[in-house]
Amino acid sequence: MVIFGLGYSASVLARRLRALGWDVVGTGRAGSLAFEDEEAVRRALSGASHVLSSVPPEHGGGDPVLERYGEALAGAPARWIGYLSSTGVYGDTGGAWVDETAPIGAGRRSARAQADSDWQALREGVRVFRLPGIYGPGRSAFERLRDGTARRLIAPDQVFSRIHVEDIASGVIAGLAGPPGVYNLADDEPASQNAVIEEAARLLGLAPPPMLPIKEAGLSPMAQAFYAENRRVANGKARRLLGWRPAFPTYREGLRALSATTSPASESKAPATLSPDQR
Repeated sequence: MVIFGLGYSASVLARRLRALGWDVVGTGRAGSLAFEDEEAVRRALSGASHVLSSVPPEHGGGDPVLERYGEALAGAPARWIGYLSSTGVYGDTGGAWVDETAPIGAGRRSARAQADSDWQALREGVRVFRLPGIYGPGRSAFERLRDGTARRLIAPDQVFSRIHVEDIASGVIAGLAGPPGVYNLADDEPASQNAVIEEAARLLGLAPPPMLPIKEAGLSPMAQAFYAENRRVANGKARRLLGWRPAFPTYREGLRALSATTSPASESKAPATLSPDQR
């Protein structure tokens, strides 16, 4: 497999594939290929049976992988091509459930929605995996609590879906043998960020941070936009067609597993939950 963008999530997938005997190369901070080295990348693509992109569109621009390598990908001998997208393409649904049939492109993720559509149109048989908030080792509510940046915000009825990084890997692996199409990879229980912070605090034996109005929380514009959206992401299609089941069906199982392996003395400054654009 050739992976464009060996970052946080794709590196977990690469590790699991290598354990299964796969030869995996990729671009990105953990990869051996330089994205700009077109000769090396095209040579890798010519010998790859599978290709996956984890690279988000550039801010205000297009998809860098498709812009540079779209033609090569369309004609590549690979029998499987996948793309890690975002459930942010659905926009704000007022807390309603969304599945893969919902329209995309509304709101702040127009570039991501365009990239999502462009990958689907690249050629027949592409798999697109839409991801919600990503968490896992070093990227969870524990880090925010330990470094004092965790916030509980007064945002009535605001919920979102999330996914443990290991469940992203298992979903893509399940998709290797599944039919092409678009799949949401999300856990089973959308919840508020407050609930996640409170559970993490309980597991650490800490008092949760006080509740704050959003306007007093000092949020970045990106974080404010995040809290302006409210949706629940359904994962039934991946369950039915891929036979996928999240190992961490809710944030509670995910946090319990992380609490058993994460040092209480961690001083990581990583975000509590990654958006799919920070993967």
